[in-house]
Parts: sequence; structure tokens; C-alpha cells
Amino acid sequence: MNFNPQNRQKVLLIATAAAIALYVLDAVLITPLTKTWQTHAAEIVKLKKDVARGRGLIERGPQTQRKWTEMQAGALPKDAAQAEQDLISAFDRWGRDNRIELGSIKPQWKRGTDRSSTLECRVDATGTLATLSRFLYELEKSPIALRVDSVELTARDEGGNKLTLGLIVSGLRMAPLEGRL
Repeated sequence: MNFNPQNRQKVLLIATAAAIALYVLDAVLITPLTKTWQTHAAEIVKLKKDVARGRGLIERGPQTQRKWTEMQAGALPKDAAQAEQDLISAFDRWGRDNRIELGSIKPQWKRGTDRSSTLECRVDATGTLATLSRFLYELEKSPIALRVDSVELTARDEGGNKLTLGLIVSGLRMAPLEGRL
């Protein structure tokens, strides 16, 4: 097949212009649109996960509300003096029930949020490993909203039969701390 040179130049010019047009079309339109579609696809996947998580929260709503109500019921009383008394009485009761000697209970109020405060207690107790373990078990299973922040065990004798327990416990009160600390 013989092309005359003038037709050949036109064909080459058209082919070159088409190649440049395709390159510009790819750079200006196709690549940005592809990236946008990929970004949107990833965002859709994330949003579908968020919707599924939200539906799960809605389904668990009654259970969560019931648990929150139980937690609020277990919180310390709103009256600060009554809250201290209730917590000290609980420690005394658990100590008597488990035959441990309570050395000291030192309550101290801590500011929380605008809707809650915390009563932190330092408790020193002496007993055997079994009685102190039972004491900690009673504390953990109590319906009072308590959190064990720190536990320290020290042997009081050579055989390790008599132990001292240093305990820091925080109790939640669903009321802000009134002007004192």
C-alpha cells in the first residue's frame, strides 16, 4: 500500500492529535474521576459500617439503658456525708464478715464532671491471704459503684501468713462536688 507523502502527513498529524487528545482526556477527566470514584467507594464502605454499628447500638439501646440504670442505682448517695458513711459501713461489714482487721479508712472527695464526683478511699487491712482475697471479692461483687485503683500486699511475718493490704478504691456519686475538697 502506497501512501502519498501528503496523505501520510495528515494521517500522522491526526494520529498524533488523537494521542495527545487521549492523554489530555486521561489527565484531565478519566484519572480524576477514577480517583473520585475510588474515594467515594471507600467512603461508602465506611458509612455502611457506621450505619451497621449505629443499628447495633439502637438494637442494644434497651439493654444499655437498663445497664446504665443499674449503674446509677449502685452509685453512692447524692448526699456527701451519707455517701462517706455508706462506704465506710460497707468496708466495716466486709471486714467483719471476712475476719480481717481494718487499720484505717481514709476517704477523700475528688472532683469529677459537672454531673458526678468521686469518693476515693485509702483502706489498710490485715489478715491472711484467704481472708483478704475474700474481702476483695466481696468488694468487687458489691452493687456499689466502686473501682479498685490500687492494691498493695505486704507480708507482716516471716512465713507470710499475716499480710497487710493497702487498697485505693474509688466510688462514683452521680452529683457534682459541692464547693469543698
